Amino acid sequence: MNMFEGKRILVVVAHPDDELLGQGATIHRLVREGSVCKAVILGEGITSRSDVRDVSKWEKELERHHNNMESARKCIGYQEIEAYDFSDNRFDSHDLLDIVKVIEKEKDLFKPDFIFTHHGGDVNIDHQITFQAVITATRPMSDEMVKGVITFETPSTTEWQSANSPFRFTPNLFVSLTEEDVLAKIKGMECYEYESRKWPHPRSSEALMTLAKCRGFQMGVDYAEAFMISRLVY
Repeated sequence: MNMFEGKRILVVVAHPDDELLGQGATIHRLVREGSVCKAVILGEGITSRSDVRDVSKWEKELERHHNNMESARKCIGYQEIEAYDFSDNRFDSHDLLDIVKVIEKEKDLFKPDFIFTHHGGDVNIDHQITFQAVITATRPMSDEMVKGVITFETPSTTEWQSANSPFRFTPNLFVSLTEEDVLAKIKGMECYEYESRKWPHPRSSEALMTLAKCRGFQMGVDYAEAFMISRLVY
């Protein structure tokens, strides 16, 4: 039995597609093995493509983005997804406390054993702030319910960090996967018409399969996803 089997897993991410890019195959496996998994998506994920944020100009795209999110959810097996509308790639324009409060609310409602979230050294500012908000919302007090905070790599932002950065992603936890798990992740990513890309982009189907194989052979298995343990009491 792995330490996540049968547990309640809360995935807290910045944007639609982040809920599967870093750990989608792992969630697919955990759901198969009896875990209850919920994703909280903090940002709307579209409007940064304009110079000035104007949600009204992106109304149709945002609706389709939410429909894509539901299609991806079914591929992975999340029992539930809750989406918020913090401004895309502008999380630093919000008070950190506002984001922390959302995570605290979701934590109190879902009562997770573990939280998966972004690596704090990602290039993307929203990922950095999401990580900081999760760490703040799970302060290790005597009554804290969360046993562990686990961070994942997000293709096209984690590996794009500077090679000499002191905040590089250095995994110390690997989850072995089946081909079925990886293909479910790829199928879910392909649902996101505004986010999926063609090879050799890191979010392409070929790149996601290649990364799963790479993380797998590093641990002597066929496929894997890699994580960093930020905090763990077990």
